[in-house]
Amino acid sequence: MPHLLDPLLIVSDLDGTLLDHHTYRWEAASPWISVLRQHEIPLILCSAKSAAEIIDWQNEFSLTGQAFIAENGAVIQLDARWSDSEEYPRLLTGMRHEELFSILEKLRQKFGFKFTCFTDVDENTLCELTGLTRKQANLARFSEASETLIWRDSDEMMTAFSDQLATLGLMLLQGGRFWHVLNMQAGKDKALHWLQQQFQQREGKTRITIGLGDSPGDAPLLDSVDFAVIVKGYSRQPLTLRKDNPQRVYRSQHYGPEGWKDGLDHFISTK
Repeated sequence: MPHLLDPLLIVSDLDGTLLDHHTYRWEAASPWISVLRQHEIPLILCSAKSAAEIIDWQNEFSLTGQAFIAENGAVIQLDARWSDSEEYPRLLTGMRHEELFSILEKLRQKFGFKFTCFTDVDENTLCELTGLTRKQANLARFSEASETLIWRDSDEMMTAFSDQLATLGLMLLQGGRFWHVLNMQAGKDKALHWLQQQFQQREGKTRITIGLGDSPGDAPLLDSVDFAVIVKGYSRQPLTLRKDNPQRVYRSQHYGPEGWKDGLDHFISTK
């Protein structure tokens, strides 16, 4: 098991993992966040949320300036110390949001798919749909390279929709609450791999990775880390991993931040 003094890198989903699925509270994780900060261990927030939303949460956690992964890997924010990089301040994968949303509009009109995009609704409606505050809902609308939607059609139509997206180089991902459309070249796992390379090049050492997630969309990320924490979640679909063994994978008994804390308690030795 890794030790607190080892070169660690923690990468964590937000909704349903570090944040409570219903209340967005995170206090149970606070002691570990403080420990990671004190030991200068990067905590890479990795979420379907927009960069604007994640920056707001970084401020909440006192993690300002750290690298993060937004929009399921379609957006990679660089560490504030890496301002010499050509990609600084952040790297976007695939087509921009405006073009992507235009494609979704055309598919909806041509095939009659029933879904509601975040871009379709106003701030008040988004608050009702998500349970977010007005400020958070406003930040959620700043997508740069993906679109979040609520599916309102049959499973058969979803298959047809996914097939149409694939012909255009796009994919449909299931999150803890909503569905997300983004470029096939994106992905939480690919984004993490890119960030790992940056850390390796700048530090000259390989960091041990611990990943935490709760929904099927986190599977590629959790398959790509050294140690994986599956936080107990509410998704109807089970989170299954290709590399699933008890030495590498821990399943929490608690939901949200309590399960997040359990996972780091399990994997990181402090003695």
